[in-house]
Amino acid sequence: MPIYEYVCNDCGERYEQIVMSKTQKIACPKCASRKHTLQLSVFAAPANGNGKSNADSSASSGGACGCTPHSCGCH
Repeated sequence: MPIYEYVCNDCGERYEQIVMSKTQKIACPKCASRKHTLQLSVFAAPANGNGKSNADSSASSGGACGCTPHSCGCH
């Protein structure tokens, strides 16, 4: 079950929603509007168990989207 990030087109509220199916209705928790824009989000996970995330190592490898010398988070 993916968690999507949205921004409400009416009030500007940013929120996350677990999406159970493609037919699920998504509404803003602040104003109840169903007009929203899906946001592109990036997450970080420990790379080698050393406490550093891919986001930390991407700066040294030149990747801006979680890319490392061994994998790319853009796909």
